[in-house]
Amino acid sequence: MSFFDKVKQSASDAAKKAQQTVEITKLKSQISSKEKEMDDLYLNIGESVYRAHQAGGSDESEAEVAGFLKELDELQVEIQMLEERIKNIRFEKSCSCGKVVPLDARFCPDCGAQLTEEVKTDTTFGEIRVICSNCMAENELNSKFCLSCGSDLNSANEQDGAHQPERP
Repeated sequence: MSFFDKVKQSASDAAKKAQQTVEITKLKSQISSKEKEMDDLYLNIGESVYRAHQAGGSDESEAEVAGFLKELDELQVEIQMLEERIKNIRFEKSCSCGKVVPLDARFCPDCGAQLTEEVKTDTTFGEIRVICSNCMAENELNSKFCLSCGSDLNSANEQDGAHQPERP
């Protein structure tokens, strides 16, 4: 690859990264706007309940509160969809334990659970990795379980003292 091809590729990569950043920023702004709408609905719920309390009954406010609650549920679903779009842009997905992992991970590095989706992408650049002694797959430094085979990385590291850095 010539120098100019490398420069062209680097510029293309930078443009893609900038586009991703702009798209993620727009999505986060939409999330923030929806969270503000939710705050307004919480306030409306409180005011409705208090007005009913002052009037001596809650029958009048029940329908109004139910409408606010429905709106809150809809906003929460919209926020979750926006967060999923952000994960897709970043080539990430979530485990059932809540840990966000790379899209191509087959096992959660935190809880060891097998992940269903399996998509191969090359998204790691310059990160420190831990190599699984069982399958030789690269894992994040703080991973407890292998992303590829699910092996316990902590017990493997303790058994293989040659690869463990000495601690002061």
